Amino acid sequence: MLKGKKILITGGAGFIANTILKKLLDDNQIVAFDNLHRNSLSMSGLENHENLVFVKGDVLNGDEINQLGFDFTHIIHAAAIAGIDTVLKSPVRTMRVNMLGTANVLEFARKQKNLERLVDFSTSEVFGSMAFQSSETTNTVIGSAGEARWTYAVSKLAGEHLTHAYHSEFGVPTVTLRPFNVYGPGQTGEGAINNFIRRALHNQDIEIYGDGNQIRAWCFVDDFVDCLMRTIEYEEAIGQSFNVGNARDVITITGLANLVCRVLDSKSKIIFKPSLSADIELRIPNVQKTKTLLNYEAKVCLEDGILRTAKYLQASQRI
Repeated sequence: MLKGKKILITGGAGFIANTILKKLLDDNQIVAFDNLHRNSLSMSGLENHENLVFVKGDVLNGDEINQLGFDFTHIIHAAAIAGIDTVLKSPVRTMRVNMLGTANVLEFARKQKNLERLVDFSTSEVFGSMAFQSSETTNTVIGSAGEARWTYAVSKLAGEHLTHAYHSEFGVPTVTLRPFNVYGPGQTGEGAINNFIRRALHNQDIEIYGDGNQIRAWCFVDDFVDCLMRTIEYEEAIGQSFNVGNARDVITITGLANLVCRVLDSKSKIIFKPSLSADIELRIPNVQKTKTLLNYEAKVCLEDGILRTAKYLQASQRI
């Protein structure tokens, strides 16, 4: 576990960043940089931690990033536009933040004096609509130009290529993570499990877009962050990309809704609605690389993850 480091987290008020902060704040100095488009930090109870400095800013503004200084040992670049509703409403901003924002952070990283690691978040959507047992070397597949869904995947893939380029050309010690359906306490926005749990706890109708036969593998946020920590600590991770997910917790969207209702003893009805856009029909990772290189394997099963997320929502009165 890291100790005595100075860490920058872009998107530092976000969902995954909250879990990272809980892991690292007691033993490190952390700057959370965020424009508060979504704010999970206010729910975490960490706002006033003595080792945390929050800076409001936008990754699209290179000057704001440069003002943070050049003595960081680690940078975790989690700032991004994500979520299908947000992407469909603002595809231009999606691409600008995910491409130009990443370019700004990488250039900032190149100027650091003692940088040990930069971790960049890509996405499992770089594998297109049918990703079955996709490994890190599987060809990336992007849908047709003009289909709004793919602006997100294209922007994240461009950022991933740029991250690798900064490593190969400038020697920046980068790592890229491709999250596969991360969920859990602190999540805001449009995540399926989060939405299903909120509705189930109130016995409200659960809405599914499309036929509900889409298949996903779900990864609890603590497991994801555990893998992230290993990419920071293992020298073998530098210059690599990793699929991060739980290949054992595979279920259809309809099956997920039914599971949420069963686990939470909910009387919610499942309602089907037309798809908002092109969808991801199948998304299951091959996680052998993380197991072999990082000695990592996801531990939290889906039922336990649902219960832990529901208890968090109830305890925090966020339902």
